[in-house]
Order: sequence, then structure tokens, then C-alpha cells
Amino acid sequence: MIIYLKNHEIDREQWDNCIKNSPRIKPYGFSWYLDIMAPGWEALIDDDYDSVFPIPGSSRFGITYVATPVFLQQLGVYSPDKDPSVSLNEFFDYMPDFYKFIDLCVGHNINNKGYSVTSKSNYELNLSKSYDKLWDNFSLHCRRNIGASEKNKPELLHDVLPDELIKLFIGNKGKMIKGIKPRDFQRLNNLMDFCIRNKRGRIIGVRAANKRLIFGIFLLEVPGNKTMLFVVNTPESREKRTGYYVINELIKDSSSTRNILDFAGSSIPSVASFMESFGSTNVPFYRVYRNNLPWPVRMFK
Repeated sequence: MIIYLKNHEIDREQWDNCIKNSPRIKPYGFSWYLDIMAPGWEALIDDDYDSVFPIPGSSRFGITYVATPVFLQQLGVYSPDKDPSVSLNEFFDYMPDFYKFIDLCVGHNINNKGYSVTSKSNYELNLSKSYDKLWDNFSLHCRRNIGASEKNKPELLHDVLPDELIKLFIGNKGKMIKGIKPRDFQRLNNLMDFCIRNKRGRIIGVRAANKRLIFGIFLLEVPGNKTMLFVVNTPESREKRTGYYVINELIKDSSSTRNILDFAGSSIPSVASFMESFGSTNVPFYRVYRNNLPWPVRMFK
């Protein structure tokens, strides 16, 4: 039986046990991730935490709605035993009626007339093969860029702090990206700080000769999955092909392991092409949308 629980009613220990025992886990569903990036999140629970479905619910102007938070790519159904692609439809049928507006990204498609569904791209690389075999699947363009970047001999550093990486992002293209608010950057800062302290993530940076940061990546790490959650380039790092070098080193260090390197996807064709050039596979996720707001209000959503 599926039940709805408010945030304070959720048993974090049972919740996280369900998440970590589910197949092909990603970090987004763990309670610690949700607590930081979607404060006040709620949930649907089936059979005493045998299956769980997180709901990043919010309220504004008296309207209760569900929206995928910034820096949280996708959610969905988590279960050690049940097929999430089947259970997901049932969970959406049980979505409380007081959520009049839903815009949620999930890991599987649904077939429900009450919602519109749009496919989105996410690229993943299985690291179980040897590095030599993974290299064979890199595109020729990718190999050439790795070779060009190696000539610069970039040093991979781990002294980059979360706020320094965020400032680098804002100082480059961050101001041009709509929809990211100061609170979103603060939550990202808190997430990076938490993950670094608890060995669930790390920042890898590259500096110029004058110690100025020119490239950085925040890598989230949970058993079986390494997610490139936040990657920051600069004109200088693009010119030096630094991203190719860093990701190649990540693949080299993690090859022959039971891990997935999750590039976290992009709707920008050039970025998607970059991800795909490493031999990664598109594993789509889905934007599920429903607008049941009253007529005057829905026009503004």
C-alpha cells in the first residue's frame, strides 16, 4: 500500500537502505542529498520502504507544487526488488491532488494520460573494461584533443574550495544561465562541503602558472556511480583542452571497476558531443509535466 509522508515523518535510515540497495543508483535519491538540495522534500512509500518515491514539493503564493531542483538531475522510484519502470506509473497515480503543478524529471518513462512527457539526454560510461579497451571507443577527435592537452602537462589539484569553484562559474557563463538563484548556489556549496567532509565527493581543479583557477569539476561518488555534477570551464581551459585531459585521467584511474561515470547530460549540442566522444552511451531520463492550476494562474507558469 502506497502512503504519503511529510518530511518529518520519513525514516532516513530505512529510506537510505532502500536507495543504496536499488540497482544502478545515483546520488540524487539519498536523504542527505535531498535534505540539502530540496529542503522539506516529501515522499510516497510502498510496503514499509520496499519502494520509495521522493517528492521535491514547494509552496509559493499559497500554491503547492512539485519542481525538479537546480543541480538535481532526476529522481524516480527506488526499490531493491521491484521494476521502477512499472512502479513509476502507480506512484504518479497516487500523487496527492494538492500538487496542482508538477514539473519533475525521473529516470524512466511513464504512460499516464494526465501528464506530458519529454525525453532528455544523459550520457554514461561503463568503466568495467580495461583502459585500453575504453580508449579504443574514444572518438578520433577526442583522442587528438587528449594528446593536445597532454602537451600542457596540467597538474590535477585538490585544494579548490567549493566557493572558489562557484565563483569561477559565475564569473564565466554563470550569469548568462537563467533560473539559477543565489540560494541554489548556496545549496550547491553546502552539498560540496558535505560530500568532501564525508568522502562522498571531491573537487578536481587545474590552475594556471599564476595559481589562478582555470578549470574545475565536482565529482559526486557513491558506490557504483561517479557523477560529474558541476563542471566549470574558462576560455583558457577550452583553448588548452583541459577538460579532455581531466576526464581521461578519471577514466584511466577508474577503469576495470564496477563503476559508471555519469556525465550528467546536457541540452547543449556541443557539450553532448563532448560527452559522447568518450564512448559514453545516452541513457535518457524524462521530464514529466502536469499543470492543473486554475486558469488565471496557469498562464504565468
